[in-house]
Amino acid sequence: QVQLVESGGGLVQPGGSLRLSCAASGSIDRFNGMGWYRQVRGTQRELIAHVSRGGGTYYSDSVKGRFTISSTDDAKSTVNLQMNSLKPEDTAVYLCNASGRWYDGTFFSTQYWGQGTQVTVSS
Repeated sequence: QVQLVESGGGLVQPGGSLRLSCAASGSIDRFNGMGWYRQVRGTQRELIAHVSRGGGTYYSDSVKGRFTISSTDDAKSTVNLQMNSLKPEDTAVYLCNASGRWYDGTFFSTQYWGQGTQVTVSS
């Protein structure tokens, strides 16, 4: 079993900052990558940031220059998202994602999701 647990969401004023964290637990040696999606009710999930094993990163145009993704263990089991200069349109449920699990020499292509954490940007 693999579990992803997010923390750090909440209410913030426009222009403010929040830091999200995600920790994976279970039968994991490492992931090929971890990332953050966000979803507004009634719309599709949007990939906003991703970090690959080895340090390569991706950002959507909507967050580039304002958000920073990082991992303290090379995407093995933790990923953080520093969100600065937040805007009301950043309001969404933010979900942690992990993919490409390696465990005991075996590769699993399953994608794993956290339960989501609400971020609300409002004055």
